[in-house]
Amino acid sequence: MKSMRFSSMIKGITQVRPSSRPITPAPDDTPAEPYEPHSSMVDNAIYLHGKRVLSPDGPAAAIAALNKTPGGMAWIGLYRPSADELLEMENDFDLHPLAIEDAVGAHQRPKLERYAEVFFVVLRSALYVDDREEVEFGELHLFVGPNFVISVRHSESPDLSVVRRRMEGDPDLLALGPIAVLYAIMDAVVDQYAPVVAGLETDIDQIEAQVFEGDPKVSRRIYELSQEVLDFQRATLPLSAMLEALRSQFDQVEGTLELKRAFRDVADHVSVVNDKVDGFRQTLREILTVNATLVAQRQNEDMKKLAETSNHQNDEVKKISAWAAIFFAPTVVTGIYGMNFDFMPELHFVWGYPAAIGLMAALSIGLYIMFKRRGWL
Repeated sequence: MKSMRFSSMIKGITQVRPSSRPITPAPDDTPAEPYEPHSSMVDNAIYLHGKRVLSPDGPAAAIAALNKTPGGMAWIGLYRPSADELLEMENDFDLHPLAIEDAVGAHQRPKLERYAEVFFVVLRSALYVDDREEVEFGELHLFVGPNFVISVRHSESPDLSVVRRRMEGDPDLLALGPIAVLYAIMDAVVDQYAPVVAGLETDIDQIEAQVFEGDPKVSRRIYELSQEVLDFQRATLPLSAMLEALRSQFDQVEGTLELKRAFRDVADHVSVVNDKVDGFRQTLREILTVNATLVAQRQNEDMKKLAETSNHQNDEVKKISAWAAIFFAPTVVTGIYGMNFDFMPELHFVWGYPAAIGLMAALSIGLYIMFKRRGWL
């Protein structure tokens, strides 16, 4: 029974019709509440058979116009609206309070939810900034009903005015109703992923070069890029399930072949992006492993050089110590015989001088041989 209700909803959305929940217009003698000039509304239009027929001043005027335009569709574009602005449309467009809360608070993950006859869709846009080599993420919320689309942007990207011009330039597609607008917006969001993928791929190539060049800053860049890839994956991965849910419902509805093909095309693009992003994560993990190995190798080489330097210094110290000992032995002898005591028998010994010289030479030679055998010289 749930599947049948969902199928009927898809069919109703793809064939623009007045909402099954009647919208009561304001009496002719009671003017509608004026729309605040400082509101977040960017564009507001009523479409009939794929063509713009009216541009109401605000949501209240759009409600009145829809009642007077059987088969019409409203597309209201908002930029960072307040809770009060969305609550004003709650009853007229049958918006669920939980969806309104999510749309105002933002910071939602991509998802597709259904509240009665209204789809609530959350999309995450992505934009690669060349100057900073970073990815900026935006958030877009959509309320898609039987005869209306309310888009709520929380960032500059994506530019829905481009999507609106594209749709207005293709009346046949726009005539398919709100679900066609949902397709066009999702297609625009997914198309923006391609430059991001290219930018990330370039960054990874640069990081690979930095790793083998031994750049000490590369570890931080690997970590930051890994976080960006992870955030990007969080934006793209849920789209596959969302698109599959929509396509599975189209299979139960006749006359939606073109939309099924359109959503399948978007799903194919999302699959390619997800494969790329998953490959990026694996590549970054491998680069991080290689970088850790290279850093360890460089540290080992530095330690080896330090050890070699230390050994060389030790050898020099040994040589200096050995020669110091060799020269110290004659100094001891000369120091003893230079004390000038009156009672030193050796001073009056005929062979005293040659014996002292011989003793000094013997000590020096003996020390030299000993140090030589020990490898100190």
